[in-house]
Amino acid sequence: MTNETKTAISLEKVSKIFGKAKSEASYVAVDKLNLQVAQGQMLALLGKTGCGKSTIFNMIAGLTEPTEGKVSVDGRDPFREFDAFRGKMAIVFQNDRLLPWRTAIENVELGLEMLNTPAEERKATAQRWLETLGLRGHEHDYPHALSGGMRQRVSIARAFATNANILLCDEPFSALDEMTGKKLRAEFVKLVKENGKTAVFITHSINEALEIGDRIVVLKRPANIAVDIPLTSTTTAENKEVIRGQIQGVLAA
Repeated sequence: MTNETKTAISLEKVSKIFGKAKSEASYVAVDKLNLQVAQGQMLALLGKTGCGKSTIFNMIAGLTEPTEGKVSVDGRDPFREFDAFRGKMAIVFQNDRLLPWRTAIENVELGLEMLNTPAEERKATAQRWLETLGLRGHEHDYPHALSGGMRQRVSIARAFATNANILLCDEPFSALDEMTGKKLRAEFVKLVKENGKTAVFITHSINEALEIGDRIVVLKRPANIAVDIPLTSTTTAENKEVIRGQIQGVLAA
């Protein structure tokens, strides 16, 4: 990372221990992790179930506090200054988490309502993002009338509508069929890049990490970095196959 590149997310010697530290009943989920994510980067955080991905995700989101070390997002502590991140950080979950009593456009407006955005601006913004994600004509449909892929599009529209600088994604396409997931991943990456967002994308799929990331960090339990791999526009299909083998070897060890 060059001196000119701004760091959006930083974890410095971060550990997370569940239970009483140093007791036999304690569980070390994250162990002295150092990780910096540059502004505008799309980071795929990859690892097997139980390797600490979700714990890292929750600390970045300000939902839990590290036991040791320092977590900072845009130079601030996301746990202690949680309210300061309203509208600046958005989360896309594994399940769409739409409110069933609200239409598609009303679900997209939700974050904007919480930010006290005027109604007319709120509606126009929500409409624009629904159209961007191919949902024109479905604005007034309720979630039960939408397919799984369409619901997840609404969820993505909701995240982008607040214009948050940082997007945290917790396996948002894992419940979708392969073709729908692949198409949405490509659209998501395009939107992140076009809008200059920083994204951390949790996954346990090597294929997904290779499709999503311009950087792949592979974690081993307790969460520390086993491999840190940059991907660029010049990374060829052959290069990716070599990377795939490298990651498989790490995860199998």
